[in-house]
Amino acid sequence: MMMNTTIEQLRELRLTGMATGLQEQLSQAAMTALSFEERLSLLVEREVHWRNDKRQTRLLKDAKLKYSQASIEDLNTSAGRGLERKAVMSLALGNWIASGHSVLITGATGVGKSWLACALAQYACRRGHSAFYQRVPRLGEELRIRHGNGTFGKWLLQLAKTDVLLLDDWGMAGIDSQTRADLLEIIDDRAANKATIITSQLPIDHWHAWIGDATIADAMLDRLMQRHHRFTLTGDSLR
Repeated sequence: MMMNTTIEQLRELRLTGMATGLQEQLSQAAMTALSFEERLSLLVEREVHWRNDKRQTRLLKDAKLKYSQASIEDLNTSAGRGLERKAVMSLALGNWIASGHSVLITGATGVGKSWLACALAQYACRRGHSAFYQRVPRLGEELRIRHGNGTFGKWLLQLAKTDVLLLDDWGMAGIDSQTRADLLEIIDDRAANKATIITSQLPIDHWHAWIGDATIADAMLDRLMQRHHRFTLTGDSLR
């Protein structure tokens, strides 16, 4: 009876991991052989793991990744794709997020650009970083809505705090002057501070022309190119 009360009190204190761990200990006869300190250590460890798992689940949900199950462990590095597992793993395990690097992924349609980008963002979430996915062709509509309902400033601050921003399908459709200016604000807030992943069918040499305004293009690309990593995917479509 006393243990049931303790378990309920742990849940009221939001120590769900410890409560679950205590329930399991009570059902395992072998636990009686452990000292109080050992059992307490196991309960604390269970709480830490529970909180980490809960945070990871929340980060992945908030990221809204197009391919939420994409993972670098499942990376396809078969011949002809222009992709080396060593290079991707070196990036994923490195400090590109903390250092605010850009990752630029280009290639023809269907070669796996978005999947690779989502795999990198998913791994970032697994390491405790926040991420957010946004298709660039839909960015203009999203911005118009937020300008209209007065939430643009708040959203801009939220993006500026996000550890990894994934901009998918960059250069697929034209952008108007307002979207162009807002996109510069988004990138400027992140320059050398937060990591940005961009996927595009357009070669990087064509990005300046796509942006359309020479002054804004110079400023935008200067910020993206300060510290960046490039992946150019090749081969047949994987779809």
